[in-house]
Formats: sequence, structure tokens, C-alpha cells
Amino acid sequence: RSMGRTPLSDASPNKTVEGLIGGFITSVVVVVIVVGFFGIAPIGGSFPRVFVFALLCALAAPLGDLVESLIKRDVGVKDMGGVLPGHGGVLDRFDGLLFVLPVAYFVTLLFDVWSLS
Repeated sequence: RSMGRTPLSDASPNKTVEGLIGGFITSVVVVVIVVGFFGIAPIGGSFPRVFVFALLCALAAPLGDLVESLIKRDVGVKDMGGVLPGHGGVLDRFDGLLFVLPVAYFVTLLFDVWSLS
């Protein structure tokens, strides 16, 4: 832990509240910049939609990581595989995406449905 001091959860002691806030702000800013400059958005590209999309995805990523940490703690393992030595396994690399992808999909669907009505 190089920056934060406040532990986020007992399930994942190396993660901090400060890191969560920094990652959250960075995620939202990057999404807003990418959509603003490049117009890449499957959700219509309006600022309110992009902001809500970024917010929800930025919340989902650390949630996926914490859930995976809780599962590992419950099962009694440190790493979810040995394919990537020193990285905790493949699932440890993609745990945030396990929550982000469904959130992104359903938010995109909701925005599409709302634009039809």
C-alpha cells in the first residue's frame, strides 16, 4: 500500500478507501474525455448519459473485485489459479470486469429503451 491509509475491507486488506476514490474519479474522467474527444459511446453520447454510464461502471469494478476477494476468503485460497504467477491467477486480473460488463450492457439497453419512448 503506497498511497492510501484507510483499509477498504477486511476481505481485501491491501485496498484502501483513498485508492477507491482515486480510481473512481479517474475512471469517470477518462470516460468523459474519451467520449467528449472521440465521440465513442454506444449510449447516445450525451453528457448526462455518459456520466451515468461512467459512474455505474466505476462503481461496479471495485465491487467485482471485493466480491471475488470475499469468495477467495470463504474458500480459503490466496490466488484464483496459477496460470499467471505473481498475479493471483486469471480471475484475479478480470474480477472487476465480471461486474462491469453486465452493468455496461444493461445500462446501454436501458438508455436504448428510454430513447425509444
